[in-house]
Amino acid sequence: MTRFLSPFWSSRQRLANLLRYCSKNLLLDQGVQVHAASLKTGFGFDLMLSNDLIDMYAKCGVMGNASLVFDRMIERNVVSWTALMCGHLQNGNARATLSLFFQMVVSCLKPNEYTFSTNFKACGILNVLEIGMQIHCMSILSGFDSVPVVGNSIVDMYSKCGRINEAAAMFHALPVKNLISWNTMLAGYTIACQGEKALLWFNRILENGQIPDEYTLTTMLKACSRLGKVREGSMIHGFLITSGFPCSGKAAIAGSLIDLYVKCGNLAAARTVFNQIGEKNVISWSALILGYAQGGNLAEAVELFMQLQNNSMGVDGFVLSSMMGVFADFALVEQGKQMHAYAVKVPSGLEISVSNSIVDMYLKCGLLDEAERLFNEMPTRNVVSWTVMITGYGKHGFGEEAIRLFNQMQLSNIEPDGVSYLATLSACSHSGLIKEGEEYFSQLCRNRWIKPGIEHYACMVDLLGRDGRLKEAKDLIESMPLKPNVGIWQTLLSACKVHGNLQLGKEVGKNLLTLDGENPVNYVMISNIYAEAGYWKECEQVRELAQAKGLRKEAGRSWVEVDKVVHFFYGGDNTHPMIEKIHELLKEMEQRMKEELGYIHEVKFALRDIDEESKVENLRVHSEKLAIGLALLHGGWDEPRVIRIFKNLRICGDCHDFIKCLSKIVKVVFVVRDANRFHQFKDGLCSCRDYCNDLMADKGVQGDPIIITGLAGSMPYGS
Repeated sequence: MTRFLSPFWSSRQRLANLLRYCSKNLLLDQGVQVHAASLKTGFGFDLMLSNDLIDMYAKCGVMGNASLVFDRMIERNVVSWTALMCGHLQNGNARATLSLFFQMVVSCLKPNEYTFSTNFKACGILNVLEIGMQIHCMSILSGFDSVPVVGNSIVDMYSKCGRINEAAAMFHALPVKNLISWNTMLAGYTIACQGEKALLWFNRILENGQIPDEYTLTTMLKACSRLGKVREGSMIHGFLITSGFPCSGKAAIAGSLIDLYVKCGNLAAARTVFNQIGEKNVISWSALILGYAQGGNLAEAVELFMQLQNNSMGVDGFVLSSMMGVFADFALVEQGKQMHAYAVKVPSGLEISVSNSIVDMYLKCGLLDEAERLFNEMPTRNVVSWTVMITGYGKHGFGEEAIRLFNQMQLSNIEPDGVSYLATLSACSHSGLIKEGEEYFSQLCRNRWIKPGIEHYACMVDLLGRDGRLKEAKDLIESMPLKPNVGIWQTLLSACKVHGNLQLGKEVGKNLLTLDGENPVNYVMISNIYAEAGYWKECEQVRELAQAKGLRKEAGRSWVEVDKVVHFFYGGDNTHPMIEKIHELLKEMEQRMKEELGYIHEVKFALRDIDEESKVENLRVHSEKLAIGLALLHGGWDEPRVIRIFKNLRICGDCHDFIKCLSKIVKVVFVVRDANRFHQFKDGLCSCRDYCNDLMADKGVQGDPIIITGLAGSMPYGS
C-alpha cells in the first residue's frame, strides 16, 4: 500500500517544493503554472499545497488570488490563517490582518507564536494600543508571551504605540533576551526621540556581551543623527573601522553614516564616506544628494543626480520622489517640471510614490490646475495620493473641495488614515468650515482604528478659536487624553490675540514659557498680544527677556523667481541691485491705491511703540512687498499674468491688505505661499477670505530655512 501511494505523495511534495521556490524568488508566472498543475493532478483542495499557494501569491503581491485560495479551502489550520495574515501585512493592509485574527479566534482555532507575532506588528503599524493590549492578554493566557519571537514583538508593539515605558517593562520581563530583543528596545528609544537613552542602551548592549549587528549600528547612527551628536556618531564610525566591520560593503551602514554627517552639517565627511564606498547603491546616492539639497547646495545635488543618471544602476523611485520633494519645498517649479519630464521617461517614474510626489510638487508650487490634471490621470491611487490632493485643496483655501475629495476617497474603498483626517480638518480650519470640522473630528473619535493625535486636537482648537469659542478651546486642551505641547498652546494664543482676550492670553503665555522657555517664537507671540492691546511696556519687557537669553527668531524672508533666477529679500533689505527702482515702484503703486481705493497702511501691524511715520516706513519694506516690486518691474502689470511669491513665515495683515488692493488696480493675479497656506489675490479679493488678518509677520511661525546657491547647466539659479 505504501509503495502504491509513494508516487502520489512524491508528486505532492514536488509541487510543494516548486511553490516554495516560486515564493522565495517571487516567480508569479511559474507559481500560477504550478497552481494549475496541482488542480490537474487532484491536489486542488490539499491543505499543505493550499497553504503554500497562499504564501506564494502573498509574497508576489497578488492578495486577491491568495484570498481566493483561502476562501475555497475545505479545511484550514493555523498555518492557513497566519499565511494570509502575513500576506496582508506584507502588502500594507494591517487592518485586514487584525480582522482575520479575530475571525480566527471566533472560529475557535488557537493562534501560534507566528500568528501572535504578525498581529503585534500590525498593531504597531496601526498604532492601535488597545487592540495590542487585548492580544497581549491572549498571549499571556496561552503562554506564548514568553516565546522570544512573541516577546520581542510585544516590546516592538508598545514602543511603536508610544508606550516606551511599557516596552521597557516587557523587555525586562523576557525570560530569554537575544540581540533582537536588545535591538528592539534600541529602536524604540530612537523612535520615541529619546536619543540619549538610546546611547546609554547601546553601551548596555556591549556590557552584556552582545555583538552589535548591522541593524544595531544603523539604529545607533540614526539616533546620533536625530540628536545632532556628530561626536558620538564619529565614535561609532571609529568602532566600525577598528572592529574591521566592512562599512563600504554594507549599504545600510554606509547610508546611515552619510546621513549622520549630512544631518550634523559635515558634508565634507559625508562626501568622504561616499567616495570610499566601493559599490555605491541608491541609498548612499540619495543620502548625499538630499544632504546637499537640504543644505542649500542645489548645484552639487543636481550634479550628483546627473552622475546617478549616467550610472548603470539607474535612478529609482525613492530618489525621484526625494528630488521632487526638494523642488516642492523650495518652490522651484521649473526644476520640478524638468524632473517630471525625466520621470515619465524611466520605468521607476511609473511608481505611485513618484506620481504622488509630482502632484505634491505642483501643489506646493501653486499650480493647482496641473496637480488636478495629474491626479485625475493617475491609473491607481493609494491613501497618500488622495491625502496629498486634500492637503493641496486645503492649503489653497478650497475647503469644500477637500471635503468632497475626502468623501470620494471613502466611496472608492480607500480607508482614510490619521494624516487624511488631519488634512481634512486643516482644510476646514483654513476655510472656516466650523460645523464640518466638528463632524469630521467626531467621526475620527469614533474610528476604531485611528486615535486622534495632538495635531488633530490642535486643528479643533484652531476651529473653535476662529469661531470665538476660546473657553471651549481651552477646555478641549485640558480634557484631551494627550499631554498638551507647545504647538497647541500657540494655536490658542493666536486665537486670544485675534479676539483681544488678553487675560486668557497671559495664562496661555505662561504655559508656553513653562513648556519651552528657550523658543524665541513663544516670546514673539506673547509680546505681540501685549502690543495688540497697547501694553507697550509689557511688550518690551518680554522682548528684552528674550534678548537677555540670546534668543533670536529666524528673519522673515521672501523669494520670487524671475527668468529662472530666484531672488531673495529680507525685511528692510537694501542689498538688491534694483532696490531703488523697487522702492519707487512700490510708492507709485501705493499712491495709486490711496487715490483709487482709499488705501492706508495698517500701522497696528508694525507692533512697535514708535511714531506713525516710522511705522509706515517699517511696513513698506516687508520682504513680500519687495519681492512683488521686483516681479512687477520685470513683467509689468498691464497684461494678465500670475506672479508667485514664497515666504518662510506667515504673511502679515498689512501686506495681505496691500496685495489685495494691488490686485484690484493691476491685471496681475498674485499667489503667495506662506508658512501656513496659499493666498490667491485677484480683483481685490483673497482666497483665504481674510482669515489671515490675525497673523503677524513677526509671529515667528517658521518654514524650512532656505539658502540656495547657483545651479549650473540646464537649471540656472542665482541668489
